[in-house]
Amino acid sequence: MLRTPAATLLILALLGWAAPAPRAAEAPFCELYAVGHFGNWYEVAGQNEMRRMLAEEGLPQPAFAAVRNLAEGRAALETVGLPAVLKPTDADGQRGLFRIEEPGDLESHLHAALAESSSREALLEHLVEGSEMNALVVALGGAVRLVSLSDRLRPGHVGFGVARGHVHPARIHSDQLGAAERTAERVASVLGLREAVGVVQLVATPEGGVSVLGAAARVPGGQLAELVRHAVGIDLVELALRFALDEDVLEEDVLPRRSEPVAIRYLTAAPGELPTGHVARIGALGPVLSAEGVVAAETYLSPGDVVRKLRTAADRYGHVIATGPTTVEALDNADRAAALVVVEVG
Repeated sequence: MLRTPAATLLILALLGWAAPAPRAAEAPFCELYAVGHFGNWYEVAGQNEMRRMLAEEGLPQPAFAAVRNLAEGRAALETVGLPAVLKPTDADGQRGLFRIEEPGDLESHLHAALAESSSREALLEHLVEGSEMNALVVALGGAVRLVSLSDRLRPGHVGFGVARGHVHPARIHSDQLGAAERTAERVASVLGLREAVGVVQLVATPEGGVSVLGAAARVPGGQLAELVRHAVGIDLVELALRFALDEDVLEEDVLPRRSEPVAIRYLTAAPGELPTGHVARIGALGPVLSAEGVVAAETYLSPGDVVRKLRTAADRYGHVIATGPTTVEALDNADRAAALVVVEVG
């Protein structure tokens, strides 16, 4: 028996069926409608509603304000302050996401952000600088358990907001690490995660604090589930399927079996190595797969495709996953292997 409409759509997705995501206003918060194939998930949840729920519970997060027009945006800047982040309330893949350094940036980008929102609403948040992290959690039997906490590596300006890689485990001070773990579990509980997999995005600040950047009731995309499988030995996709099919999941099934250094590096144009333009030839992956520490590698390109500048998650054209004795060595292995990928444009 399937637990929810989300579960039904998940199974249909595995059979190759897909449907558009329902509008955010038509669905309860933190329902997941998983459609398409793995890595192509749609979250039905409003960012503004999430922010309000977290604020009511006193969880640490950036100053924020809802924006529907330029007048509201200007007023929001007075509250939120600069620098800020502007984003649609219900879009994914960093579509319509902008860094706001001065008031003129808001005027330049507000229309594009609103256009990506089905509700024509955007969120303006204070930009919290620090080390971004993804916390993968599982809710089971009324309790939320942290499965993995990894660093989320993103560029500062070009492709702002798009992860260029991930590294497990997160490389922060032990006191901050404990705060991050507790915060992630608390966020998932507050948002009502039940018998499901979730992801909470956090930032560890230079002052020693932790702030919540976002959350979703879903298996993470971007091969992050693969990182978790290699790092701690838990298959999040399998867990999600078992939850959807109403199969028994035991506590031992969600306990990490190990904790290994693992890194993902995505293949992108600058600041990555790929050239921009129409793809003429793609080299064999043999040298990449045989490089030190590499456990997986893939390109998403075919001749005739276009490599674009890094702006959204859709501008990632492959990935390399590598291990190593330390997090530094795992990331170095992934970077060296990524540099072996040959893509020629014409």
